[in-house]
Amino acid sequence: MHAAQVLSWGSAPQYTSVPFPAPPSDPSLVQLKVLAVGLHRVVRSRASGQHYSSGTLPHNVGIDGVGLAPDGQEVYFATIASDGGSYRDTVTVPPEDTAPLPAGADPIKIAALVNPGLSSWMALRCRCENLPEGFRVLIMGVTSASGRLAVQVARTLGAGRVVGVARDVHAMEALSLDGMVQLKGAGETDWKSVGAVDVVLDYVYGPPTVEFLKTLTRGRRVQYVHIGSLAGELDIMLPGAVLRSTDLTIRGSGQGSFGGREMRREVRGLVDAIGKFGEEKIRVCELKDVEKVWGESGERVVFVP
Repeated sequence: MHAAQVLSWGSAPQYTSVPFPAPPSDPSLVQLKVLAVGLHRVVRSRASGQHYSSGTLPHNVGIDGVGLAPDGQEVYFATIASDGGSYRDTVTVPPEDTAPLPAGADPIKIAALVNPGLSSWMALRCRCENLPEGFRVLIMGVTSASGRLAVQVARTLGAGRVVGVARDVHAMEALSLDGMVQLKGAGETDWKSVGAVDVVLDYVYGPPTVEFLKTLTRGRRVQYVHIGSLAGELDIMLPGAVLRSTDLTIRGSGQGSFGGREMRREVRGLVDAIGKFGEEKIRVCELKDVEKVWGESGERVVFVP
């Protein structure tokens, strides 16, 4: 069979022949025929050797996808725990790392959207608490791949008002937001136009985060969740006065902030929800072309074996 592997850090994956795995004799494992796998940001990061979970060479590319189980059921699957990769013709995974696709679900759409959708889904489901009905959410970095999905995730989970922050106003106008704030240079962003919010999903971090948190006022509880650092800043300096003068809760959302049991539970809900999301532009490529497509950007890409 074939698989995509990185043979040297910094190089594009190569489509190569690998031994076909024998059917698992362990009843705690299931072998799936791979139908579709997504090219996610974390997949690129792991394949570069820069991610904490990159492992050793040769690196098996991919962390998830959609496969066909022996009983004919299409399932979403994750391979990051086994480190076997997903860019291959077949994968062997524990059944608990799979989630059945609802009837009529598009495997391509599921493969493309579960991973980027999980960031906001897990943030709202597992890193926030007691959000009011019709809660108001601010998404910083809303035009990023995960930020765009966060709009639909937030509405699915009950948000009554969604405000986006990004530099590209034209891109925000296509997202059906209830409010938009254009991110500008230091001290130039009109943060007061955000209005009252209950939760902040932050994909940007850095100076914009500090600027916004300084504008918070007393009298309303705000739950802030750090998800990403698109600004390139890994640290912030937040005045203590902000923490003392506002009802602000600060959390992060990532693999270390919730357990595998929570993740498996929530994946099922997200898989069901994605079928109701609006249409997404997805480029479908053959896995044999992975080396050629790897360096391209600007589109959601799904590979099919």
